[in-house]
Amino acid sequence: MNPRRRQRLIIIVVLVALAGIAIGLTLYSLRANMNLFYSPTRISAGEASVGRSLRAGGVVRDDSVQRDQQTLDVTFTVTDFEEDVPVHYRGILPDLFREGQGVVIVGTLDERGWIEASEVLAKHDENYMPPEVDGALKAAEARRATPSDTAAVAERRTSGTP
Repeated sequence: MNPRRRQRLIIIVVLVALAGIAIGLTLYSLRANMNLFYSPTRISAGEASVGRSLRAGGVVRDDSVQRDQQTLDVTFTVTDFEEDVPVHYRGILPDLFREGQGVVIVGTLDERGWIEASEVLAKHDENYMPPEVDGALKAAEARRATPSDTAAVAERRTSGTP
């Protein structure tokens, strides 16, 4: 082989290898920072990985919020009306956070099945529900509905009540 062709081939191979390494590192970095959305039903089914960053959403179950009077620790339960997931959060909750309202939790799942929240986001008005939470709640409602309940479910959806 001609020395000039050999040199070009080596340069091309090195550039392709460097590009592959750069793409691989970028994908690895994005994978490590990705937080996927899970409903309480999917978390209870074991679809969420322990220790990985995730987003979970649903409605704060009534009478589930417990505040520690000495610290900023708060525990509460998030539900999609099919399954429940307990949440622990240390910090100041949003002003709109309350029982019976939609929330999105950013955090990690621990071995006990609890979410250690790093951020709690509350819905901002009476009509808005985050799309992921709304979809998860509607899917859970559809699974619970029987043929005789179909009219009642359709009526609740149009009136805006969960």
